[in-house]
Order: sequence, then C-alpha cells, then structure tokens
Amino acid sequence: MEKCFYKSTRSKKAKINASEAIIKGLADDGGLYVPMEFPVLDRPIEKLMNMNYKELAFYIMKMYLTDFEEDELNECIDKAYDEKFDTPLIAPVVEKVGANFLELYHGPTLAFKDMALSILPHLLKTASRKIGLDKEIVILTATSGDTGKAALEGFANVEGIKIIVFFPEDGVSEIQKRQMITQEGSNTFVIGIKGNFDDAQTGVKKIFGDTEFNYEINQRGYIFSSANSINVGRLIPQIVYYFYAYLNLLKEGKIQKNEKINIVVPTGNFGNILAAYYGKKMGLPVNKLICASNENNVLYDFINTGVYDRKREFKKTISPSMDILVSSNLERFLYELSGQDEELIKDMMKKLSEDGRYEITDKMKKGLSDFYGGYTNDAKTYETIKEVYEDSGYLIDPHTAVAYAVYKKYKEDTGDNTKTVIASTASPFKFTRSVMKAISDDFGSMGDFELVKEISKLTELEVPKGIKDLCKKDILHKKTCESNEIKSVISEILCE
Repeated sequence: MEKCFYKSTRSKKAKINASEAIIKGLADDGGLYVPMEFPVLDRPIEKLMNMNYKELAFYIMKMYLTDFEEDELNECIDKAYDEKFDTPLIAPVVEKVGANFLELYHGPTLAFKDMALSILPHLLKTASRKIGLDKEIVILTATSGDTGKAALEGFANVEGIKIIVFFPEDGVSEIQKRQMITQEGSNTFVIGIKGNFDDAQTGVKKIFGDTEFNYEINQRGYIFSSANSINVGRLIPQIVYYFYAYLNLLKEGKIQKNEKINIVVPTGNFGNILAAYYGKKMGLPVNKLICASNENNVLYDFINTGVYDRKREFKKTISPSMDILVSSNLERFLYELSGQDEELIKDMMKKLSEDGRYEITDKMKKGLSDFYGGYTNDAKTYETIKEVYEDSGYLIDPHTAVAYAVYKKYKEDTGDNTKTVIASTASPFKFTRSVMKAISDDFGSMGDFELVKEISKLTELEVPKGIKDLCKKDILHKKTCESNEIKSVISEILCE
C-alpha cells in the first residue's frame, strides 16, 4: 500500500504523515490538511459487501492512516465502535417514504458526530505516542450543537488531553445545551458564547493562527488540536458510513453492481458532505451529491452561482446545527476544484476574511456539477416532519427533515429516480420541541424533557440512554464569555 501524506490547502510546504496532521488539526498557515493523493479502492466494491462496520472502517481508514500499524488502527476501531452504540449495525439504513435513511445517531450523544468523535480520541492518543509528543493536548472546539457533546463524551477523562468547548449560548436546543453543561470529567470545560456559531468558530480558528499565543502555550507544556471536522482525523472516519450505506443497498438487492446512488446531506460546515465527495473520489458510485441547507443558505447560493457571500442576515432556525454562514470545510473542496492551486485558495480565504465574499473561476464552476444545492425554511421543515410521520410512522429530526424536503424538490426539478441515501444526522429525541410541534399543537405547554416521554410513546422506542436522566444531572459548567474573550478564557483554564 502506498503511503498517504498530507499538506496544507494554502502552501506547498513539506508533506507530513497522518499522525502529525491529526495532532496539529490546523496547518500553521491557517489552511486545512488534505491528502496529497486520494487512495482508490483496490478491489471491486462488491467484494466489500460482507464486511461488518468495523472491518469496513479498517479497510477505508488504513488507506489514509498509512503510518498507523494494523494492530494500532484495529485497537482504535474496536474501542470506538463498541457497546456505546445502541445497535451492532452502528449505522443502519432504513427505507421509508421512497428514500433510504442512513441513521447516524445511534451513538451515545444521538448525533452523527459520534461516528467520528468516538474514534478521534484514540487516533489522537496513538498519534501522540507515535510521534513522541511530550506535551499535553488541548482540544479546542467550537460547536453549533452536536460536535460539542460528542467531543466531550469522547475525550472525557482521557489522560494527557484537556478539552475546551465553545457553543452559542442561545443557539442550540435545550437538550443539546443540557448535554454539554452537565458533562462530567475533570479535563472538560464548556463555555457559552454570547453570539452565534460563526463567532465561536472564528474565535477558535484565530487561536490556532495566533503564533505568539501558541508559543506561550507550548512553553507551558500544551499543544492545541481540534475535534472539529477541520481535523482530518475527524473527517476520514466519516467516509466509512457512505460506503457502508451503499454496500447495505447492494447486499439487500436494492441496487445492482456499480449502480450509482444519490446522497443527500443536511449541511452547515460542509464536512459531512465533503466525506461523501471524498468517497466518490475513492470509487464510491455516486451520481449526485445533494447539499441541503436551511435558511442560512450560503452553500445553496454558492453551488448555484459560484459566489460565496457570508454578508447576510444570520437566522436562528429549528435546525440549529446548520445555522452557519462560514463553512470551514468548503476550503478542502475548493482546493480540489482549483486543481490544487494553493495561491488561489489563499487568496479566496483572504477575501472571505476581509471582504466576506469570493467568487470561484469559471473553470472551477464546472466542477460544481457533482452537486445539487437546495434549501428550505422552518415552515417547510415542520411540514416535512409531519408528512413523513403521517405517511410512514417514522419520526425524523429537523435536520433530516431539511434533507428530505430538499430531496423532494430535487426530484421535482430533475425527474431523477436514482436510488437515494439521506444522511439522518440526529435523533428526533434531541429536538423534542420542534419535532412535537410539527406533529401536533397539543404539546405546546410541555417542557423539553416531558416531550422526550411523548416521543417515546409515539415511536414505541425506549428513551435513549444518552438523555434518559439528563434533566436530573447537575449543571457543572456555567461560564459564558464574549467572542473576543476566548483567548483569555483559554489562558485562564490552562493556568489553573
């Protein structure tokens, strides 16, 4: 197997191996690490059909993490995909209302982020050992709701690692917030930002780019890393479940050998759909990647015009994990579209930072044909949740509803009947108020945790372990700050 090396999207600096890329998270020049060459399948895809999730994870991830020994990677995978998931399938595919829902929420925090954040702590620890790192790793993460809890869950009480999570104080669901602020673990720190997710994400990215502060932190015996999908160690595990979904359809006879599928992803930071795009580059038979946005539809505009413009009103929606105007992972896609032109990427990212806008070249625009962009508003999201439930008895969360609504619009626009997989990114139990409001007006007076019980009755499913006694847990994290205080908060934590 050929070695897979990584480099920044913004410079031609020397290549590094996977371990170093995972430890660093973000490149020194502010760029994102990308594989210098994409690995491709070394056998016909149908030969993978009988692999279980762990076996497939090893096969796909070994192509990217070539400096990991086989036993090291297998140990990481075994520790990640164990009984913390409520099904041995890990990511089942459920056929409802004419689509195949890839359920990515069976992990401990009920969201797709568990799929990668269950393994990232083990990859980081292994990478740290491999490169002989003598510093304590400090995970800095901004979250729009789901990454935060999944990262906290994964890194809690992991020796040699601290994790600091920043989230928009008024920009997540009540259950998402409660999951984070009740997190146990002496190495966990959760801070509410008085602002939106973009404020939190921008503040955290500035820390990574602050050379002087990083030097100061290094002198204290720490090194910063990230659990966001800007970390390639978060992104690579996400590729696995798209192959897994395809192979499930193949195994069940729903598609034929080499038949292409569509993949629909509710998208905010562009990481989850980028993983599907990487899968396509590896040889996954994909027809169209359907990027579904809510009213913060900056990606919809980009895919349809080639112009990225974050200068617009930020809208708080019922699909809060997608309430994002600066999609960090788009930079990796731009890098591929540009023919790996580091200077062009650097220039576009500078324009985004200074002017809030950039436009890609005509040549790059042709590469957008792999994608379809659509968006929907809250009213349509409510309507879609109700429609799917009444048609099939299947309850979906608001993010998955955005995806299904956009998929229906795509079919109307194109007449395309290609078999389709929809990434179902969160459990309806995580967004009780929005889900139950969509179903009926009868639940308006109930609190979020009362509504958990109502959803359990409706679906005849047990309340997931991850939120069963959440309302009884003590609030352990009460700190809030302005976005311009992030550096001082981090400094205060690390000087304790």
